[in-house]
Amino acid sequence: MNEAPRTVAVRVPATSANLGPGFDTLGLALSVYDEIEVTALPERGVEVIVHGEGAGDVPTDATNLVITTIAYAFDAVGVPLPGLRLVARNAIPHGRGMGSSGAAVVSGLVAAKGLLAGRVEITDDDLLRMATELEGHPDNVAPALFGGLTIAWLAPEGPQHKKLLVHRGVSPLVFVPGFTMSTKLARSLQPLHVPREDAVFNVSRSALLIAALTQSPELMLAATEDKLHQDYRAEAMPETLRLVRALRDAGFAAVVSGAGPSILVLADGPGRRLEAADLVAATSDTPWEALMLAVDFKGATVKEQPEGST
Repeated sequence: MNEAPRTVAVRVPATSANLGPGFDTLGLALSVYDEIEVTALPERGVEVIVHGEGAGDVPTDATNLVITTIAYAFDAVGVPLPGLRLVARNAIPHGRGMGSSGAAVVSGLVAAKGLLAGRVEITDDDLLRMATELEGHPDNVAPALFGGLTIAWLAPEGPQHKKLLVHRGVSPLVFVPGFTMSTKLARSLQPLHVPREDAVFNVSRSALLIAALTQSPELMLAATEDKLHQDYRAEAMPETLRLVRALRDAGFAAVVSGAGPSILVLADGPGRRLEAADLVAATSDTPWEALMLAVDFKGATVKEQPEGST
């Protein structure tokens, strides 16, 4: 790339997938963000600096997930990879079911789109396709890319999504524990086959959940019931499932966030969120950080930084 260095700034929201019954289909973008700056340099090589979540743990060489994703995008469009300087400021908790790996993939793809602007056009469909290829399923990457509540599915022509606006009465709350959960382990606990009545149960609740989140928040407790994945994962995160049941018994629409171990509560107002936080503080022997969040409606954003501003 024989050009002056170009720097892009990218911001990507956290996500919560599944939302109870919508296994591998529904996702919600939340107001916690990873922010990166990527500079394309004339000299080959990689420099990575990580602040915040993952600092000291995630790779700071060419194996960094953001870097490998940028390389994937450049290769996909047939452009040689330049030298790269990445500065990451991460706020999305790692290994907690809030879409940190999906956010890293989306960060890399959106950064590549910004770096290639004016040379190669990367469309939203391209971004979703490549993100799904890298993540394996689109339920986290769709809301990270596009914001809001997303329905994602696989079609012969590639992954698809529909973005919906969430009712203003929905107030998300995420309880984040001090322990982590492997997504690979969580998925390995899923059976290959489920009873027909359980499948029908989840189809009905998924349909109801769309109505609850977009029109009728008072239906969220019933709409977030699930029989396909949460109970099967209970042995791997018993404290999470115990708290989910305690919250639901108290009338809160609580679910496992993604693969866990965090808990998402879809409250129907800020006051109810405070009640849920009080309940968890009073009933749990282990500490849980309560994040009072909003639904992110923008999704991933990218802008070019003026030279010398980083």
